[in-house]
Amino acid sequence: MRTLLILFGFLFISTTLVADAQEEPLDKIGIEESPYLLLDKGLQFRITENVNALYNFDFATAERGFRVLQYQYPDHPLPYFLLGLSTWWKIAPDIENKRMDELFIRQMDEVIDKAKKMLNDDSGNREAAFFLAGAYGFQGRLLSERKSWAKATFAGKNALKYLNLSRGEEELNPELLLGDALFNYFSVWIPENYPYLKPVVALFPKGDKALGLKQLEDVAQNAFYARVEAQYFLFRLYSSDEKQPYKALAITDYLHSKFPNNPYFHRSYARHLYTVGRITESKEKSEEILRRIEEGWTGYESNSGRYAAFYIAQFYDRVNEKQEAKKYYLKTLSYGEESESQESGYYLFSLIALGKMANEEKNKVLAKQYFNQVKKYAKRKHPAHIEARNYIKKNKL
Repeated sequence: MRTLLILFGFLFISTTLVADAQEEPLDKIGIEESPYLLLDKGLQFRITENVNALYNFDFATAERGFRVLQYQYPDHPLPYFLLGLSTWWKIAPDIENKRMDELFIRQMDEVIDKAKKMLNDDSGNREAAFFLAGAYGFQGRLLSERKSWAKATFAGKNALKYLNLSRGEEELNPELLLGDALFNYFSVWIPENYPYLKPVVALFPKGDKALGLKQLEDVAQNAFYARVEAQYFLFRLYSSDEKQPYKALAITDYLHSKFPNNPYFHRSYARHLYTVGRITESKEKSEEILRRIEEGWTGYESNSGRYAAFYIAQFYDRVNEKQEAKKYYLKTLSYGEESESQESGYYLFSLIALGKMANEEKNKVLAKQYFNQVKKYAKRKHPAHIEARNYIKKNKL
């Protein structure tokens, strides 16, 4: 059940509105009228600064603009959604942080109430369905992280229902094209990877994974509200399922350049530099992350520190500066314990590296302690657990 909900949560969160707001030329503003606020070019132009501020972690500027929008459109879900989105990005860098859970759930409930009223007035309103899918999706994502399985399941079912209703609206492309893209990709991907979910997926239209990926690319290039979400989703897919790490790197490079103060994009860029072997650049970006944590920058905390410290440790390990490597592996452990991430790969493989160093220094007692910690925190089939068992046996620790 946990795997199912996290999987669906990951899908649902990717149906929501986010933006890389690009300024439109003035001669293109307000030329076309639309019944949907999502298509109001004049509005998009007016909130460009606020949306960009959101993704650059300037929440005061972002929320000031969203509250003005709330005053102007008190019955529309868009401003309420954007305020909730701001809260989400305060949570996102450290998903274990529960301080804003209640506020976030309440904000998404407001979106749901506003969108349901719109849908009651017009049963074919795909804009309303889109907001409902997004709000329920966000709730399902957070509730699954909190292990509130019953509530997460309810939110997940609603997200699927309204996402299906929001599909196929040509007028709203490329905004609502995101929904089509996710359906096309995951209606194939889910049964391939989780056969027991086939009956669930069978209730919805059959998709096309290649088309879904192409549609995501279209959204990433042409949407206003959905652009960054598509980019975020693409770099996750390219780095894992699609096995195209250089495409993932290109996207995270762009996102970090566009929003340099966003800690999630910052650490993702460092991670993908590391993945493709550009380890010196990864180290430099990681050092910047650690400096920002020490200086108290918004959103920079122990979870990002765990990533950054590991990449720096790996750099020093590879150039055979063992004492510096040890220093940063220990920092990885410290950040991991602060964020309660002892089961993460970075934490576990830092323990392994430290155990090997201790053994090379003839300190078998300390080495065994490190490897036993790996066995304590890792599941038996985890690669770190297997490596620890084999190393203990081979070296008679």
